[in-house]
Amino acid sequence: MKAARTVLEYLKSNGVQYIFGIPAGSVNAFFDELYDMKEITPIVTKHEGAATYMAAAYAKYTNQMSVCIACSGPGGTNLVTGAANAMREHLPVLFLTGAVPVNTIGLNASQELDAQPIFQPVTKYSVTVKESKDLLKEVVKATEIAMSGVPGPVHIAIPIDVQHEIVQNIEIPAPPKRTAIVPNIDTLNNVAEELMKRKNGYILAGQGVRNSVEQLLELAELLNWPILTTPQAKGYIPENHPLLAGVFGFAGHEAASELIAEGDGQVLLIVGSSLGETATNNYNLNLTKNRFSIQMDYDQTVFNRKYEIDIPVLGDINLSLLFLIEELRAKGATKKGTALEVKENKELLGDTEEYNTKNVLLNIQKYLPSSTRYTIDIGEFMSYVIHHMNVLDYDTFDINVHFGAMGSGIGSAIGSKLAEPERPVVCITGDGCFFMHGMEILTAKEYNLPILFIVMNNARLGMVYHGHNLQFHRTHPSFEQNPVSISAMATAMGIPSFQVTELQDINQDMINNLSNLSGPAVLEVVLTDNNTPPMGDRVKFLSSFGK
Repeated sequence: MKAARTVLEYLKSNGVQYIFGIPAGSVNAFFDELYDMKEITPIVTKHEGAATYMAAAYAKYTNQMSVCIACSGPGGTNLVTGAANAMREHLPVLFLTGAVPVNTIGLNASQELDAQPIFQPVTKYSVTVKESKDLLKEVVKATEIAMSGVPGPVHIAIPIDVQHEIVQNIEIPAPPKRTAIVPNIDTLNNVAEELMKRKNGYILAGQGVRNSVEQLLELAELLNWPILTTPQAKGYIPENHPLLAGVFGFAGHEAASELIAEGDGQVLLIVGSSLGETATNNYNLNLTKNRFSIQMDYDQTVFNRKYEIDIPVLGDINLSLLFLIEELRAKGATKKGTALEVKENKELLGDTEEYNTKNVLLNIQKYLPSSTRYTIDIGEFMSYVIHHMNVLDYDTFDINVHFGAMGSGIGSAIGSKLAEPERPVVCITGDGCFFMHGMEILTAKEYNLPILFIVMNNARLGMVYHGHNLQFHRTHPSFEQNPVSISAMATAMGIPSFQVTELQDINQDMINNLSNLSGPAVLEVVLTDNNTPPMGDRVKFLSSFGK
């Protein structure tokens, strides 16, 4: 059996159904073997960078390891941004890159590059395998590392000749099982005692609660404490939950900010947030000021970074929440009802007839199923999504303000749709993002993926334009371009499209015509919105430099 085939057989036993990437000479041993392996489908993309975001989303929404592949040299370097993103997002992605034959290493062979050290800072493990007898063993090791503890990406560089060599007497080992990180019960007993001493508090929920929403809500209802979400956690708590106070951080809500700045909460219980810049409104010191702080996470490196934490709780979040609920009940805590009064967020009201970004997004959402998952790209529209769009169902927004690249939402939509085929998926992107990874709509077409791509086309780099203008009171002419018809581009690719030029264009019939298809569709929104996006304190932070 070829060494490449042993890897694929092992991946198949791990439940891998797709491999994202682009074929090339230095990895074609894998693609040739896939011809005879119908259980694994190669998702051939238009750019390796897009493949990384597809793989990341697939790992996120299946809770399984995903696989991304690229050739040696430039193909491999095109994966590095996505590896850094997967590392930041704690997603188990196996990155496979080709490499030049072992006997040509160091001879300036075509597309030669030592990828191992390049991937080391952005993965949990990176290695070059130079002997075929070691290849499967290294893949198994890398898979175990990717899935264990705090999940994350791994990388293996494989020379061409190693892939093709025949290996004998190979046994395919069983797939690894992640061992849960069990929190210390004495620590949680201490947490429960401290919570019982204090009447009021707030829960700050980060993206780490994604698989623990039921437990989080049970705890919040037991304590009757407001829930604030980080921007990345938007979509986990439905809008109509009486304890939801809104988003705190980048593009967040005034009501949530006022609770932190002026509220009487004596405790801040941080669940699944690393307390990064966008989650804390640029490291706002009011978060923990005069408050007892407790932080729950399975990544011990997040504790005491910027904020001094009184009790860090290390463990899988669902277990930490379950055990804490048990401890509180044992100490006499009972559900008090949810009579929280959160100040009305007047920013969500206002003119509903103006043709602007907020009204366009809210009107489109009216005509889409409540279960729709929105994968949000990077641009000024992202602020409006975080601030204004409604959370109608669980896990409905994929927002990446940590390490999302322009165009990442496009790949994320494809990965999400493959992971959960029955769930409606809509990508909200911009013209700048589309010009980076927009050709992936062809990938969606080739694999018959019914995704609606909404392209906010303002013929400029909108987030840069507004941010720069607010900071420097002028913008460089290069931030704007001549308008390009993206709907015409889609039509040229044989993809259904529609162009919106006024609010009245948005209606149920139009949305229906672009939905429930056997492939993707494009909805282009031609709109230059000169309103200042609701970016919160982000501009103040940037403006503090150079003074």
